[in-house]
Amino acid sequence: MHTLYGIKNCDTVKKARKWLDEHHIEYRFHDYRADGLNAQLLQHFSSTLGWEAMLNKRSTSWRQLNDAQKNNLSEPTALQLMLETPTLIKRPILDTGEQLLIGFNAEHYQQAL
Repeated sequence: MHTLYGIKNCDTVKKARKWLDEHHIEYRFHDYRADGLNAQLLQHFSSTLGWEAMLNKRSTSWRQLNDAQKNNLSEPTALQLMLETPTLIKRPILDTGEQLLIGFNAEHYQQAL
């Protein structure tokens, strides 16, 4: 079964969930806030997607970081920030069992599923 990772009140996550429901694709929703987030899961995402692709630089959370945090990023520091503030993770991440898709794009979902 597919797993969709994100935060339930995120508009992009809502679009992805609606698309999956409309296409009758079974999935489990994993809410970072309700279901938690751990370093192992983040490392799995990072090793597949790359931490730079995962970092949501358009988020309010990103804008609230200080310049020292923004300018001295490496994989370990970025993953630690994401672990502390899950809204820094680009959403959603869909685990199809074979690949990870980041963000929501109906065409990409159609091709992968």
